[in-house]
Amino acid sequence: MIEQLIEYDKELFIYLNGLGNTYWDPFWLAYTYKFNWVPFYALLAYLMYKRLNTKMFVLTLVVIALMISFTDQVTNLFKNGFERFRPCHEDGVSQVMRLVRSSCGGRFGYFSGHSSNSMAVAVFTSLILRSRYKYLPIILIIWAIGMGYSRIYVGAHYPLDVVSGFIFGGLSGFMFYKLDKYLQSRFKLK
Repeated sequence: MIEQLIEYDKELFIYLNGLGNTYWDPFWLAYTYKFNWVPFYALLAYLMYKRLNTKMFVLTLVVIALMISFTDQVTNLFKNGFERFRPCHEDGVSQVMRLVRSSCGGRFGYFSGHSSNSMAVAVFTSLILRSRYKYLPIILIIWAIGMGYSRIYVGAHYPLDVVSGFIFGGLSGFMFYKLDKYLQSRFKLK
């Protein structure tokens, strides 16, 4: 059963990755590059700052830093624990895929750190700001899904890597939102 799922995952990857073309390559390369999103993160931080008082905002930033560190470290544990090769390191796949970047990253790819981090940020921020910005959760989820797709497009991850990252990131975002709420009430910063 697992072997069949992995085969389907490879086939879906080859199909989705193969949909790309040189016209869209620069867009998806820019989309997947984390540092291009710094202004977006700054905007989200500003919206949180407007919603929270200064002490709450600082505490929330600390919780966000812990959340990103947590998702990164757990992602690395999974990558090194499962040792599933990235598509570009897999015989039979690397020969038929499009590698859009100069390299696809480390040897192992299960699960996607970009996907887990972006979904964690999307869920966490959505929960904090949903009462003020009605459509922000939809925008953030679409942004996170785009981040996941970009990893398939550039040839760095299989779809299952991305979906698993989304699930883990969503759960992490929710868990750290609950932690943030608890800390805010515990230290009476509201």
